[in-house]
Amino acid sequence: MLQSLASNSCVRLIQSHKSTWYFASLVLGYILYLIFGAVVFSSVELPYEDRLRQDLRTIKKQFLQENECLSEERLELFLKKALEASNYGVSILNNASANWNWDFTSALFFASTVLSTTGYGHTAPLSDGGKAFCIIYSVIGIPFTLLFLTAVVQRIMVFSTRRPIMYIHTHWGLSKPLVAIVHATLLALLAVSCFFLIPAAIFSALEENWNFLESFYFCFISLSTIGLGDYVPGEAVNQRFRELYKVGITVYLILGLIVMLVVLETFCELQQLKQLRKMFYLKKEKPQDRLAILEHDHLSFTTMSKRATAHNEDKTHPFVSVSTLVSPNDDPMIQ
Repeated sequence: MLQSLASNSCVRLIQSHKSTWYFASLVLGYILYLIFGAVVFSSVELPYEDRLRQDLRTIKKQFLQENECLSEERLELFLKKALEASNYGVSILNNASANWNWDFTSALFFASTVLSTTGYGHTAPLSDGGKAFCIIYSVIGIPFTLLFLTAVVQRIMVFSTRRPIMYIHTHWGLSKPLVAIVHATLLALLAVSCFFLIPAAIFSALEENWNFLESFYFCFISLSTIGLGDYVPGEAVNQRFRELYKVGITVYLILGLIVMLVVLETFCELQQLKQLRKMFYLKKEKPQDRLAILEHDHLSFTTMSKRATAHNEDKTHPFVSVSTLVSPNDDPMIQ
């Protein structure tokens, strides 16, 4: 008997806090996913890092043996300066000195990566004035970009998603959720083809040291606004039509980001995903419950007001004269 009561109480507790339990499981799943990614990345990349460190030590040792007049301290100082400059996008190599990082087209490309929060990191402001302007420019520009993208996506969604789904649902008589799923799938395939596969093939042809996987990797990292910066197009030595190439990449990034947002918004409007999201959200207060609360508050306030009025009247008239209650003519004893 006690076990059944305990089990029933546990079931009622879980049912009454279902959204909280779902949210707790979501947080736990996210933490486990982070740990899973860290384990996989560490196991895959750590051997390559160790091999690269050993190769660099071997090359450095061999260089010092061949150049005995150079001390290890002076070499370390030179390499430190070269790496610091490389972190700001300035290379010490002779064949890379022809490319400027802050001409107009490169600055335009940098501004687009800042406003879209992609941030490759291959180029960064060198001066204090440039760093201060970057902060002010981002504080104003990022919300402006979000407003711009929201307005553009809202208008595109009308013609790319809502009207086609409604037209097929109305004229063909198909189920609206089914039409929405098929439409979202086709739209995603079209976006992957036009903004991942085809650009990856183009980048692998234009960039000398990129294969198709590396080009596809760049497209995904860029349009998902991750922007690691390990692959940046247009930075090769003696790149032909570099200015036009940089402008084209900037346009590609902006259009691709808009298309990605349209696809994500299309999937978010699916009924199945809406129901899935509701599992982890707090329940909104229903209008009936709100009305009942207001009525209860109103009744409580009215009751308290009546009691207060009656109490005040009793204080104002503590005694009542007999003459006001019984007249002499009506009293049988007086008669």
